[in-house]
Amino acid sequence: MDDLAPTATHPDPAQIEAFAGRLGQALNDAALVQMCSIGHRTGLFDTLARLPPSTSVRIATAAALDERYVREWLAALVTARVVSYDPHEQTYALPAAHAACLTRAATPNNIAVTCQMMPLMGAMEDRIIDRFRHGGGTCYHEYPRFHEVMAEDSGQTIVAGLFDGVLPLVDGLQPRLQAGIDVLDAGCGRGHALMAMAARYPRSRFAGCDLCEDAIEWATDESRRRGLQNLRFEVRDLSDFTSPSAFDFITTFDAVHDQKDPAGLLAGIARSLRPGGVYLMQDIAGSSHLERNLDHPFGTFIYTVSCMHCMPVSLGQGGAGLGTMWGEELAVRMLHDAGFPSVERRLRAEDPLNVYFVARI
Repeated sequence: MDDLAPTATHPDPAQIEAFAGRLGQALNDAALVQMCSIGHRTGLFDTLARLPPSTSVRIATAAALDERYVREWLAALVTARVVSYDPHEQTYALPAAHAACLTRAATPNNIAVTCQMMPLMGAMEDRIIDRFRHGGGTCYHEYPRFHEVMAEDSGQTIVAGLFDGVLPLVDGLQPRLQAGIDVLDAGCGRGHALMAMAARYPRSRFAGCDLCEDAIEWATDESRRRGLQNLRFEVRDLSDFTSPSAFDFITTFDAVHDQKDPAGLLAGIARSLRPGGVYLMQDIAGSSHLERNLDHPFGTFIYTVSCMHCMPVSLGQGGAGLGTMWGEELAVRMLHDAGFPSVERRLRAEDPLNVYFVARI
């Protein structure tokens, strides 16, 4: 018998129609995500939000963009029911409720920032298909605008709520930061969280390390421009990371699961904390078991990002390829194995995509 033979010779026509309709809606939704990314990057959403109902000519002029492209973009957003259109006046407007999800003024709730992830991943499709056929992985530098997009995303999920929501997850931490302690952000990317902390807590000393030279170069230049004397950055492969008893507080933000050796990194972090030190790990909220993620509100998105980026960049380093949805159960087990007897799981109501672990040696 042919193993590829269909299991049902006469599928239910209603099921076919329903599934075809779902895919058709998915095509429209995917197109909307692409247009939202363009609307964010060009500033069109911000322009629409500050204008009264306007013609495409006025919108294009205000945004300093080509009118013909703007008009076609507007048509896509009108048919998606994102932008409203008056056919008599031929004017377009962005409803206030939509602006609250799509403009820079809406940070940390600007979903258009996250929409950039899908075109970024799509640009890697040929490379990923090659890896499907031949195995292997990818390198960070192959992804266009990766650190730029991740820094903007982190600016919303981490930096915007850093002092009111994230750091308070660690009891007693902020007074220690005010008094002066040594802090490391491992896998810091462009270092926005560190720069915010270094500016807020001048008595503390901050360090950031990351594998990617371009991200560290950008972070170093920006921290110098801001005049932050208590902050340093270095390029470092975290697969063999350890700085024995060098830090009082260590953070990783969405950085562990795509490492070459996540277990080794966690063990190195444990060894690098002084007595009384604490590690704050933010990662993606979800289960290590696929069947428990069936109702995850962002499950398909997260597994797609994993397939296109997080898993292959780990494999490209010869690593474990845990994937973005390595899951909370495995994360807790690995933290315990790394030398953290105390692991507390914390959630933030305003951040449904992420989970935070407070781990102490």
